[in-house]
Amino acid sequence: MRPADYGQRIYGNPREGSLNDQLAKNASLLLLRFGTGGLLLVWGAQRLIAPATGPHLATRYYSGLFENGTLQLAYGAAEVALGALIILGLFRGFAYVAQAVILITGAGFIWRQLLDPLSLYLLDKDSAQILFFPSVTVAAATLVLLAFRNEDRWSADALMKGKRRK
Repeated sequence: MRPADYGQRIYGNPREGSLNDQLAKNASLLLLRFGTGGLLLVWGAQRLIAPATGPHLATRYYSGLFENGTLQLAYGAAEVALGALIILGLFRGFAYVAQAVILITGAGFIWRQLLDPLSLYLLDKDSAQILFFPSVTVAAATLVLLAFRNEDRWSADALMKGKRRK
C-alpha cells in the first residue's frame, strides 16, 4: 500500500470529508451564528430597552458617532433584526456582510482597549475595559461565517434551497 493510499484509508478523502467532519462543521457554524447573531440581538435589545445606553456608549467609546437617541433606537432595532437573520441563517449574503461591517468597525473604534486591555501602556486605569478584548474573537468569527457561508447546511437559506430542488 502506498503512503498516499494509507492516509486516504485512515482519514478519508480530504475533498469529501467524513460524516463526522460535516457534522462538526455544521454544528460549529450554527454555534457561530448563535454567538454572533445573539450578540447583535442583545446589543440591539439593550438600546431599545434602555435608550440612554446607546448615546452614552457612542459618546464614550465611538467618538460620538450616532449619539442621537433616535438614531440609537433605529440602530438597536436594526441590530435586533440583523441578529435574528444571522441566528436563523436567512439572507446570509447580505446579513453576514452587514454583521462584519458592524462588528469589525466597532472593534476598530476600540482599538486602544484591544491593544491594551490591562491599561499597561496606552490607557489610564479609567479608560481600560477588558471586556472589549473578546471583540477580536467576535470579528474573527464573523469572517469565518462569511468565508464558509456556502458550506453552512443548517442555515434556513440552505434548508429552503434544498426543499426547492426536490
